[in-house]
Amino acid sequence: MPKQSSKRKPSFDPNLTAFAAVQHVIEQTEGKPKAKPEPTPKKNPAAVALGRLGGLKGGKARAEKLSARKRTAIARRAAEARWKR
Repeated sequence: MPKQSSKRKPSFDPNLTAFAAVQHVIEQTEGKPKAKPEPTPKKNPAAVALGRLGGLKGGKARAEKLSARKRTAIARRAAEARWKR
């Protein structure tokens, strides 16, 4: 059998590969002007007010519609979820 060479093959490291890829992208973009971010669209104040109106009514209306037993069950699940963390 032939002897193995003393030179080891470099092992594959995904971190080094990712670092090299990022460096390559940075080198390609240096000197180029940065793209301007698109402006965020303004919200329609009338729609915002209307949505808020419904949001303020929604929780109360739902609570009134639910039975006491159902509200208790929902509250118990919420408390268990909080304490689970």
